Amino acid sequence: MDSLLESLEALLDELADSNYEVEYHSGVLTLYLGEKGTYVINKQPPNKQIWLSSPFSGPKRYDYSETDDDWLYSRDSQALGDLLNKELTRALGQPVDLELKGPASQLQ
Repeated sequence: MDSLLESLEALLDELADSNYEVEYHSGVLTLYLGEKGTYVINKQPPNKQIWLSSPFSGPKRYDYSETDDDWLYSRDSQALGDLLNKELTRALGQPVDLELKGPASQLQ
């Protein structure tokens, strides 16, 4: 989660929009995008899951896949990082790459 937080902070610093903010407390990361909505990303260590609430795609639960070394949504096998990159690119009107590829443990 620290890696995701750092990537989002860097992105918001670059955008310099006072309506956008990211916070991280007690395993819950909240990304405020003003009128575009709010993301909530929540670690669930006992279940080895990450829960996402997206203003665009709704709620999803991501399971860690050792085979892929990534967090995947079981219904469509999409990686959490890929979904965030796609949705944030659309919401912010510029290419976004949070660089969540590689060891998924960086989100644990």
